[in-house]
Amino acid sequence: MCGMNDSLLTRGVEEVIVKDHLEAALKSGKKLRVKFGIDPTAPDLHLGHTVPLRKLRQFQDAGHTAVLIIGDFTAMIGDPTGRSEERMPLSTKEVKQNMKKYLKQAGKILNVKKAEVHYNSKWLNKSLDTIIEISRVGTIQQVLHRADFKKRIDEGSDITLLEVMYPLFQGYDSVKVEADVEIGGTDQKFNLLMGRRVQRHFKMPEQDMVTVPLLEGTDGNHKMSKSKGNYIAIDEAPDEMFGKIMRIPDILIDKYYNLLTDADRSIQDPLKAKLELAKVLVTMYHGEKSATKAQEEFIKIHSEHGKPTDRPRYTNLAGKSVLDAISVAGIISSRSEARRLIEQGAVRINDKKVSDPNEIIPPGATVQVGPRRFFDT
Repeated sequence: MCGMNDSLLTRGVEEVIVKDHLEAALKSGKKLRVKFGIDPTAPDLHLGHTVPLRKLRQFQDAGHTAVLIIGDFTAMIGDPTGRSEERMPLSTKEVKQNMKKYLKQAGKILNVKKAEVHYNSKWLNKSLDTIIEISRVGTIQQVLHRADFKKRIDEGSDITLLEVMYPLFQGYDSVKVEADVEIGGTDQKFNLLMGRRVQRHFKMPEQDMVTVPLLEGTDGNHKMSKSKGNYIAIDEAPDEMFGKIMRIPDILIDKYYNLLTDADRSIQDPLKAKLELAKVLVTMYHGEKSATKAQEEFIKIHSEHGKPTDRPRYTNLAGKSVLDAISVAGIISSRSEARRLIEQGAVRINDKKVSDPNEIIPPGATVQVGPRRFFDT
């Protein structure tokens, strides 16, 4: 193989099953149906989600059919992969709310107009007969052999029957869309293999599998996740996205280039490399103009100890306590977080560190919260 087909199975790829079979299919010129599924368990996609989505787009650009599954049914169960405890179930209302932004956000990576988009509630909501037939495929021994389930059993944690069924539901998606290839993170290997088994049960050719590496978040220790607070949302404001990328550990620079961009790292100095990486990524999701502005503001704040020029002004907050003001200014998530930031010395009024949460903010002041958030009164 050469050119685009070669990069499909190499860059940003951890494992291919069955590699010889998939290579032959790509060489043959056959138009493949390539599936990726995502459960709307949160309202925003983050950079970790873009790794498999970018691989799906690469297959799409090579002339294959991109099949995107929105797991509105499976989201109500929750994928147990890597979980030490049962995921809190989502209501239908919560899932629908989360789905609102998914297609628009996925469209920043995928050509959604040329892709097939399916919601798995269409077939998994159908009838008890479907559930019974799917249940015939796997065995309890197979499912409980998973490392994450074995760990939970050893720790005395419960595993629900729905969690046991999850890989079978995901596998049935592959049956319904007649997937030739499925893409997923390395933590999804068990589920993807189960997809092959479910297809075999339904007398279908078994899908090949392409697994991609998991992306660590800004802490450098854990898989990027909203629950870990280490995520970078693709709809994040340009300056916030830029600042978060600058916070990643130096050891992740090459991995971020490899998995999140089409570029290769060209600068060895870590700070300069991250400045380039942050600009590339913000450009991808917000445009070059926003990326240039975010970079200039970052350099001004961090290198020149300056302040952003487009600070919001809230004259109604003058005369209020700093705790009340930053709680209602819309730049933090809660009053308890505001108090914590003040206690940590992360809040300043006119460049003076605040230690008393009841300190009154005067008119015409500049308030700084953390390294990047400012407003005037």
